[in-house]
Amino acid sequence: MTDTAAAELQRHPPARGAVLARRGEVDTDPLPACRPSPAVALERAFQSVLQRQMQDMPMLNRALSVEAVGFRPWHEHWLGIMVTPWFMNLMLLPRVSANWQPIAERESRHYVFPAGVFEFIGGSDPVLGDYQACSLFSPMFEFADQGGARATAVAALEALFDTASRNHAEVAAPQPANLAGQGDPAPSAAPAPAARAVSKRDFLFGPAARAERGP
Repeated sequence: MTDTAAAELQRHPPARGAVLARRGEVDTDPLPACRPSPAVALERAFQSVLQRQMQDMPMLNRALSVEAVGFRPWHEHWLGIMVTPWFMNLMLLPRVSANWQPIAERESRHYVFPAGVFEFIGGSDPVLGDYQACSLFSPMFEFADQGGARATAVAALEALFDTASRNHAEVAAPQPANLAGQGDPAPSAAPAPAARAVSKRDFLFGPAARAERGP
């Protein structure tokens, strides 16, 4: 983290607990981006984890690779999906550093999208800095190849901004979003909004598609 970003965080203390994003649409505000898209940095970081830490792990789907999918501006953040051989996560990272409100590792924050309320878990990495993540799949054994995983990530991003998905999903993050994708369940900084239990498939494709695709 740069000295400027650190100074901004001191002037704007982290917000704790559940917060609701102002709107769900892709960002159209005029605030300039002071940080570039994190897609390349994310791919490098998780590729390093794959090579150095994950090779002997049983949860690894060796048919898959590391890929950052669909990163785009959303309010003051960068939003996209990280696909790895061991998880698929929605990821939020700072775009306008002065307006980023970090949360402590293993604490949670809730954001409103057109599809519903989603819980993100705080994380931090020496290279990437602060980020927040919402787990969609882990492990990744239901994907036969990278093309299938990528297509699902693209569909998830489309569903996230589709109000028709709202009746199918309010997704909670089940574990901390550390780089290795491991850890105990994280306590929330504040009680989560009430939400019925739904499957990831219901969120991505809706009940009708679930019936067609099978359990």
